[in-house]
Amino acid sequence: MPRRPNGWWISPAIPTIANCALAVLWGFSALGGWGDAAFCGEGELRDPGCAAGFDDTVRLSAPVAVIAAAVAVTAWSMPGVRRRPDRLDVLLTAAAFIWVLAEGVLFIGGYIAKP
Repeated sequence: MPRRPNGWWISPAIPTIANCALAVLWGFSALGGWGDAAFCGEGELRDPGCAAGFDDTVRLSAPVAVIAAAVAVTAWSMPGVRRRPDRLDVLLTAAAFIWVLAEGVLFIGGYIAKP
């Protein structure tokens, strides 16, 4: 991979791994039950109203997560982007920030849904 214009060389594996880690975190939090358990409780202590509110939060966060995944996949699938390190860096960094936004929606929505 060619060097960046400023002389720095950072492996694209680093932002790619960050995107994958954020995607897994979102998946476990939204779909795996981590967020529901954290904000609404477990077992007998689970609040059904909170769970319904958190489900709404997951629905709001899902389109943001889809956009983040699309940006990351697009960065790697388009040869014109993949061969230009500066463009690849920008898109992978943008995807990571979008993942953080999706996580933020889950956190804020879960906090609001919490009894």
